Amino acid sequence: MTRIEDSKRRLIWHGMFLFLLGLLTGFDEQQFNNPRMGLAAHLEGVMNGTFLIALGAVWTEVRLSPHQKAGILERAVRHVRELGNDTLAAIFGAASLSPITGAGHSALPWQEQVVTFAFITVGIAIVVSSILVLWGLRRAAVS
Repeated sequence: MTRIEDSKRRLIWHGMFLFLLGLLTGFDEQQFNNPRMGLAAHLEGVMNGTFLIALGAVWTEVRLSPHQKAGILERAVRHVRELGNDTLAAIFGAASLSPITGAGHSALPWQEQVVTFAFITVGIAIVVSSILVLWGLRRAAVS
């Protein structure tokens, strides 16, 4: 198996794993301190799992340097943490950066800080990775 096929398979595997975790989270969303955030965790898992599967499907078409592709791959695989961030926020009852799903809830200050940091770092990683993938999918090949 080539390195590209291995990377593609890894993205698809992690996407399917995240999708499954999202489905399983949906069964327990009413058990969390903040059920709305539990629903958000469920949806994050399902949507982001689908995103990783789609990224795996186009992976061979992304024209970037091996270093850039490795960075995207690592960020994408760490994407699985995002479901953990939402789930952690649901367990704590945190309202960090989520005024709609967190309405009427609050956690201890350190818990709110942990959730805020997690949301910000994952959000930045997703945006940077998406921009790089779009760049890698442009018409002209990297020379």
